[in-house]
Amino acid sequence: MARVAEVAEPRPMVGALIRDPYDRIFVQRRSAGRRLFPECWDVVGGAVEEGESLLDALHREIAEETGWRLRRVLARVAHQEWTANGLRHIESDYVVEVDGDLSSPELERDKHTEFAWIAAEEVSLLDENARRGGSTFIKDVVTAAHLWLADASRKNRGAL
Repeated sequence: MARVAEVAEPRPMVGALIRDPYDRIFVQRRSAGRRLFPECWDVVGGAVEEGESLLDALHREIAEETGWRLRRVLARVAHQEWTANGLRHIESDYVVEVDGDLSSPELERDKHTEFAWIAAEEVSLLDENARRGGSTFIKDVVTAAHLWLADASRKNRGAL
């Protein structure tokens, strides 16, 4: 009798699309020594730990990777599955606001080497990821965040 291989559930992941008062989105460059996507631009985030909710993971990842504190979640703008090194992940990405000095994140220097704030008209910077062997994933979620922010701004102006 043939054995049926068990298909592992995808690993839950979260991404924080941190916005500043000018509706720019925070990105950080992964270090050259990273196993996945070395030297590519990334958003704050990572794996949800055992027993942790998505919101708990957002709080933890933001604090670990920047030193900032999650103030509020504005919207989920992406929820998709992806595979890397044969492992499946299911990622939820949220536009968020944080408390802290936005000009001075406390980067995990062994994991991230620099940061940038990306305005809607600057997302082409993230095309670099595809040229480095990554994908358009980060550009796509940053674009989704900018589209959501523009739509929310239009709705707010219409309500006045």
